[in-house]
Amino acid sequence: MTPGGLLKKYTVKARDFVKAGEGSIRIQRFLKFIGFDAGLIRRISICAYEAEMNVVMHGGDGELSLLVDPKKIILEVADNGPGIADIELALQEGYSTASPEDREMGFGAGMGLPNIKKNADSLDIRSGNGQGAHLTMYFEVQTG
Repeated sequence: MTPGGLLKKYTVKARDFVKAGEGSIRIQRFLKFIGFDAGLIRRISICAYEAEMNVVMHGGDGELSLLVDPKKIILEVADNGPGIADIELALQEGYSTASPEDREMGFGAGMGLPNIKKNADSLDIRSGNGQGAHLTMYFEVQTG
């Protein structure tokens, strides 16, 4: 246990489409094991997968981290890639900087960040051209 909760970390490798999605699957299994609500797990899994795929396609190597606290869950992804030049534009549905190769594999529809924004209770994006990307997604845990 870390102060304030349980922390899990997963490495994400740039351009490794064979292992792409493994971190988000492990997060989903972990949250199911703990016994969180299925709807919450679904939203977190969507965010984890979208963030992980963005690192695989656009970022350099990165890390996906999950902090589980009794009242909130924080999902973070950070990479050392080229960064997001225009965050507001990247949050628009359909906007994509995916390569032709990524599009041929079925990725790059421009829904990654919009899906993350829609499913997280709140989202903080820190990035800039040439600075890598750091996303922090917050989820409230409903007790009752």
